[in-house]
Amino acid sequence: MTSSDPAAYCVHCGQPSDGGAEHPACHNPRTALEPPRYCTYCARRMVVQITPVGWTARCSRHGELVG
Repeated sequence: MTSSDPAAYCVHCGQPSDGGAEHPACHNPRTALEPPRYCTYCARRMVVQITPVGWTARCSRHGELVG
């Protein structure tokens, strides 16, 4: 998948998003600091590792995100 593909699911709750836009129910100041928990392409729960310098989130089908 490429970064130009529209996001189909919210990264915070896994529910379908509205045309690739941020899921309105999860758009708040607290979630802005949280790493993604669900894959944006398939809504699978991701393995998230938080370190002192950032985080990594890995989907079993779509690979790893780094933040």
